Amino acid sequence: IKPHISQSIKGSIPSSNKVKNYMRAIEEPFVSSDKALASTLMNKLSGMKHNNSRSVREHIMEMRDIAARLKSLEFEISESFLVNFILNSLPVEYGAFQISYNTQKEKWSIYELLIMCVQEEERLKHGKVESAHLATHKGGQKKKGQK
Repeated sequence: IKPHISQSIKGSIPSSNKVKNYMRAIEEPFVSSDKALASTLMNKLSGMKHNNSRSVREHIMEMRDIAARLKSLEFEISESFLVNFILNSLPVEYGAFQISYNTQKEKWSIYELLIMCVQEEERLKHGKVESAHLATHKGGQKKKGQK
């Protein structure tokens, strides 16, 4: 094993006649602390805001992935909490959408939220195109003499 280890780390590994001890000594410096990783992931999750630089689908999937990684570190995040957390990470354009969700009796799963948010994103894009069209055509009003 020793001849196959990079020269850059070979000097920092204490010698051992037992393979198991030698392998543990190699592994120790590269194992990250679960608590530190969980803290990093929680900070990332709590600071995430959707800023329209990517799709809402990508935003939700990344937040879901971080929650799954936290779960693997034994930091449980309920689906209901995550759904509400994601809704709160959406920009102000989704305000009516958020109100609509909050007035419903049933709770959505993360996948239902994903589907609904993608639909809302498309609706918002379509609305912006119509607004731009109306602005460039003076509100759709015809000038005198036009048919």
